[in-house]
Amino acid sequence: MRRDFDGVVVASPVSVPYARFSIETAQWWAGAALRGLTEASGISHKEMDGLSVSSFSLGADSAISLTQHFGMTVRYLDTVPLGGASATVSLRRAARAVQAGDADVIACIGADTNHPDSFRQSLENFSRFAQDAVYPMGSGGANASFALLTRNYMARFGATREDFARICVAQRDNALKNPNALMRKPLTVEQYMTARPIAAPVHLFDCVMPCAGAEAFLVMREETARAQGLTYARLTSAIERHHSFPEDPIQIRGGWAVDVDELYAMAGCTPGDIDVLQTYDDYPVIVMMQFEDLKFCAKGEGHDFVRSHDLRIGGDFPQNTSGGQLSAGQAGAAGGHLGLVEAIRQVTGQAGPTQVAQAKRAMALGFGMINYDRGLASAAVILEAA
Repeated sequence: MRRDFDGVVVASPVSVPYARFSIETAQWWAGAALRGLTEASGISHKEMDGLSVSSFSLGADSAISLTQHFGMTVRYLDTVPLGGASATVSLRRAARAVQAGDADVIACIGADTNHPDSFRQSLENFSRFAQDAVYPMGSGGANASFALLTRNYMARFGATREDFARICVAQRDNALKNPNALMRKPLTVEQYMTARPIAAPVHLFDCVMPCAGAEAFLVMREETARAQGLTYARLTSAIERHHSFPEDPIQIRGGWAVDVDELYAMAGCTPGDIDVLQTYDDYPVIVMMQFEDLKFCAKGEGHDFVRSHDLRIGGDFPQNTSGGQLSAGQAGAAGGHLGLVEAIRQVTGQAGPTQVAQAKRAMALGFGMINYDRGLASAAVILEAA
């Protein structure tokens, strides 16, 4: 058993409202998030001695460049290039630094801009694997990759598009309560089923909407949060795992399945003790995999699970209460921060219209860095009310 996270807390969840397109830079969005952290915590950015940043669109900049842009002097610095897994990984690593006394207050920020053509350019330069092994074959981008994963999952386990619809429709219902969600119209199962195909079996509402935005939170010791008078959540467990199960020809499980028992053991809980779940949801098939890998149901039974549970805020299994990326939008690397920031709000009672009653324990998941037949990064954290 690895060392626990006793004494480490997370505070000051910040969301910079998303925009479909933006003329601002990623640096601007990250700065707006940092400003939000100072306003939410009362801690000057110059008093924060740690910075962790995740972004796809900073260009030549990294976290160290931002310290000069923002006038910060830090002793802990991290640039986390793990896409949708960045938030949970940033939290885990920042927590260890705080535990060790290497920093007192660490700002964790995910931020990206979205110019009219920047998403296409980002896909073209996503990874050397994509450039060398995928694009020459005439296939590129996440839609094609997740079509492969989805088709394989459906064929192997018997899931149907109607099952994926249950996830997407429930999350849209949740998003209607989130004033920052970009998708503001109700979604029905019929609308989901008749939506235009993108890369069969992936259709329109299986895909996230790229946008610009930022999410952020602070990591510190509990005594620091108390001294500042902050509302906070305790970090009780965290895992990360990369390039898991390479023997699987096409991905049907993520790295969570390797460390799931330790994840719950560290937190001293079971799957049944989780009050609200924030999955990483760039496509619904990955949501279903997370239900299975985190032992909410057995492998291959994700479709039965969604048929028998209500995933809405007021349901028996509330998940992605902000609407998730499928309905709130995917602000690049900030998309991986969306669920974690919402988890902090849930267990601290700050979620407002998306609040789940009596939410005392939340799990947030990360998944990222898709190449072609799998995502390479998986991570998870469990938070508890103080």
